[in-house]
Amino acid sequence: MTAALHALVVDDEQPVLDELVWLLERDDRIASVRATNDGSDALRILEQGGIDLVFLDVAMPGLSGLDIARLLGRFRDAPSIVFVTAHEAHAVEAFEMNAVDYLLKPIREERLRESVRRACADDQHVHPSVDEQIAVELGGVTRFISRTSVAHAEAQGDYVRLHVTDGSSHLVRIPLGTLAEEWAAAGFARIHRSLLVNLATSARCACKPDGAASSSPPATPCWKLQVARRHTRTLRDLIHERAL
Repeated sequence: MTAALHALVVDDEQPVLDELVWLLERDDRIASVRATNDGSDALRILEQGGIDLVFLDVAMPGLSGLDIARLLGRFRDAPSIVFVTAHEAHAVEAFEMNAVDYLLKPIREERLRESVRRACADDQHVHPSVDEQIAVELGGVTRFISRTSVAHAEAQGDYVRLHVTDGSSHLVRIPLGTLAEEWAAAGFARIHRSLLVNLATSARCACKPDGAASSSPPATPCWKLQVARRHTRTLRDLIHERAL
């Protein structure tokens, strides 16, 4: 693959900074690498443009990686973001900022290469082809589940509960409306003001209009979901399109 991405590495730990630069320079998808150990300096570089991918240390004195990511949200053409940290505590917040990946120290080269692969996909605007990983909390530990494993999502206040095909469920801090917009191209459809269903796994769900009777399909686990009448025709059409 021809070198394409111009990267910036931001970390206040010099050994980590040097290692990341060295590893990235070994990747033939990376055209150039710039580095800084200061958040303010990183912001100045980013404001100049020309950076496609930025690796941000989460915890730094002054401007942290999370601070920089929030500011990048205001950029017209922001680079892809990969967070780098020794801790898992900020994983959920990182993915809410649309980071393409979240790397834990010490950095493994094969794991870093996967981050670059995700950034290449992000740069080419092909998000639906990437099986997005969602950070969830399980027993006080951050874990990741794939978007394709989510059967449906259910609004619970300002949170969403993701129901997974293995029968587990996870609460994430993101409005259902936002999730519906971001996942529409990946085959998720709004069937109710409080429900979003994965059309690829809709056989696991007994979707029925409000007030109508239904029987569960022979799938385990399965769910009985109410479809708002105004969404019934749209849902039927979408399922038909996927079957063609």
